[in-house]
Amino acid sequence: MVRDVQPHSPIEALTGPALRASRTQQVEGFSRRTLLRRAIGAGIGLWLMEAVGGTIAFAWSAIASAPPKVKVGTLADLVAANPGIPVADGFPTYVPAARAFVILVDPTRGGWQSGVDATGDGTTLNVRALSQVCPHLGCRPNPCLDDFWLHCPCHQSRYDRLGIKAAGERFGPAPRGMDRYAIEVGDDGVLTIDTARLTIGPLPVALGQPGLIRPRVENGCL
Repeated sequence: MVRDVQPHSPIEALTGPALRASRTQQVEGFSRRTLLRRAIGAGIGLWLMEAVGGTIAFAWSAIASAPPKVKVGTLADLVAANPGIPVADGFPTYVPAARAFVILVDPTRGGWQSGVDATGDGTTLNVRALSQVCPHLGCRPNPCLDDFWLHCPCHQSRYDRLGIKAAGERFGPAPRGMDRYAIEVGDDGVLTIDTARLTIGPLPVALGQPGLIRPRVENGCL
């Protein structure tokens, strides 16, 4: 028994229009140009997320501001409230009510001195209160027990224990030191921080130059 065999369809000629159509068809996968565009787009997206995140953090710190004046208590009160932290050695101590770091400027002088400091320098009163806001994009630096410095977790800006920014790219992008609050120490030794009066932090100082306290160890908490 002989079966009928159907002939194959004739091969269509590759005419000019057919060739042009095949060239314009999208190939499977990604072209180099598409990959490049997507890589650039992803990089821009990450940068925007970082910038927006920092802006939100800064805005939140401004909106959720501390009360105008915050009574911290005496140096003894601060030591007792922070067991295990070397407050009396000049380690930066966080005070949540003021959203600030309080630091004994010179531990060898024994304690805080009564008086008023509108500039926030604190040298005369032997105490300084720093705003918790990193001058770069508003994150909160963390004090490091290893080196007694303040480290910003967002972009790695680093400050000595008194809030002075270390100059140089390897110490992060912050343009200045941490801002300072006006302070007052009463005759009873009670520290009051005036969060409504802020002094902009000083310009960065190079490591090894006067005005910047060297870290106790290199690259602590990194």
